[in-house]
Amino acid sequence: MIYYVEDDLNIRELVIYTLVSAGYEAKGLASGQELFEALSGQKAQLVLLDIMLPDEDGISILKSLKKDSRYADIPVIMVTAKGAEFDKVLGLEEGADDYITKPFGMMEFLARVKALLRRTGEKGETNIYEMERLKLDDKRHQVVVDNEEVKLTVKEFEMLKFLLQNRGIVVTRNQILSQIWGYSFEGETRTVDVHVNTLRQKLGGAGSCIETVRGVGYRIL
Repeated sequence: MIYYVEDDLNIRELVIYTLVSAGYEAKGLASGQELFEALSGQKAQLVLLDIMLPDEDGISILKSLKKDSRYADIPVIMVTAKGAEFDKVLGLEEGADDYITKPFGMMEFLARVKALLRRTGEKGETNIYEMERLKLDDKRHQVVVDNEEVKLTVKEFEMLKFLLQNRGIVVTRNQILSQIWGYSFEGETRTVDVHVNTLRQKLGGAGSCIETVRGVGYRIL
């Protein structure tokens, strides 16, 4: 479970939607009090803390977390205002593992979350991604559409998984190239288009879930 403490409802809901779409279990909270109530029921694998909160500020909440033996080992990312260097330094000194500055892009945000969870040894990602007609089981390396297994190449499978992990978010062709083929790959982005077209064909009716965003890339809705 990932908890995000943020008093702005719109930002909170967007971040939680992004995390859930990427395969994480996540919950938004409006205050430190709500956080500790939630932690008493289910311990977190990661806490995201906004610094500017109306009641108890994020730094105070961070101190309380680190002083409590039950929660001291939970990784924490602080969310700071642009240019608030003092808050960043203070958060790191008090035990925060990382920080991200508002406003932030969702791709950068997810990259920070994934990197921290890798460092702390807990991936927190689901093995199964499901949509109305499609199911991808990462552990079994299996894709099922309308209860029928679909045979994909390794690249096609990894591309579909990457799109599902970022469901609702547009990923660029270059991002797909970097993720699936690696930074050393010297091919052109046309390679991505060819693989997406083949993937759509193999997925049949479910292939329409992969949307082309003209001039940018692709996303799964």
